[in-house]
Amino acid sequence: MDLVLSEEAVLIRDSAAEVLAQQSASAEVRRAIERHAGYDAALWQTMAGELGWCGLSVPEQAGGAGLGATALVLLMEQIGRRLACVPYFGTAVLAAQALTQCLRDDGESEETVRWLARIAAGETRATLALARTAPFDVANAQAWPIEAQETAQGYTLSGTLSAVIDGVMADLLLVPARVGGDIALFAVETSQAGVSRKPLPTLDATRPFACIELEAVSVACHACLAQGETMRAALTRAAWFAALALAAEQLGGAQQCLDLTLAYTSERVQFGRPIASFQAVKHRCAEMLVAVEAARSAVLGAAAGWDAAQNALTDVEFADIAVAKSSANDALRFCAQEAIQLHGGVGFTWEYDPQLYFKRAQASGALFGSTPGMLGWLASHVMDRDTTLAGAFA
Repeated sequence: MDLVLSEEAVLIRDSAAEVLAQQSASAEVRRAIERHAGYDAALWQTMAGELGWCGLSVPEQAGGAGLGATALVLLMEQIGRRLACVPYFGTAVLAAQALTQCLRDDGESEETVRWLARIAAGETRATLALARTAPFDVANAQAWPIEAQETAQGYTLSGTLSAVIDGVMADLLLVPARVGGDIALFAVETSQAGVSRKPLPTLDATRPFACIELEAVSVACHACLAQGETMRAALTRAAWFAALALAAEQLGGAQQCLDLTLAYTSERVQFGRPIASFQAVKHRCAEMLVAVEAARSAVLGAAAGWDAAQNALTDVEFADIAVAKSSANDALRFCAQEAIQLHGGVGFTWEYDPQLYFKRAQASGALFGSTPGMLGWLASHVMDRDTTLAGAFA
């Protein structure tokens, strides 16, 4: 597989690195946490309104750039590197991908296209309102907490979602709900009567969650965007895409942990010389680099595989994502731990940044596939079913 980045992809990566280094530096991140509950409105306006980053992977038919997974993961890496306090993951990854997967070729996707266009234009903050963080198996409709009842005008939705990513800021909720014995995806605006949101305390203050309650929320018939098998396939693919994007974000965090550690150890003097010159410190930094580069290879390979497969996704592409997510989980956790250790006695204090990345590592490692969960999926969906693939992953 050719993993050479295009000129356009490199431009996206480099411009994102420059913008976020200026507007999402440590001081801005801390200000957003302390004053605005983990939301930087000015940065969001720059990203979504001025630069159009929300439309990177949105299809061209809906007003997006249609650049695919590779461009998005390069951007997500820079977002994760700076812990940008914006609802990009919920809006441009979860919601946009769920809507994209619901697009149909029969001309019956007007409402889906309308919401995608608003996301691409930076006019709507959105999220996929999941009650769990890895809905890779959506066969059991009764496991979903929201119930939809048909009415003469459309539907009424009721139920509680205990923890929704970016739910505090979202203008649009994409809500999977039970309809009889089936499942459907509904578009619900948070300004509607009956929608209530409660911010939740979280370990990672840079990624807000909300408890969302729907109490007899009325929606029109056209708010039902997909149903049945179409809905199941769309939600499964959106979840895998989210796992890939989150892995890229974790990769960026791991890289920043390494960079922070290299800078600190070059400045910290002990016994008359920088501690970066000590052999033991060099070895530990080298181990961090190996973890980062291994995760980067896995993430970029999985993104290239997703783009090459397009709509013909199989367990092969999902297996690549499982490897990437487990590698990124481990890389960020390891690099955050090493950053704290190599910063010495100040490593865990609020004044230094490694503790922010350690919290992100703990939280994101449980979202859309933990390492044991991903390895378990590989064992059950790949190793036991296809001996050819089993040999490839052995």
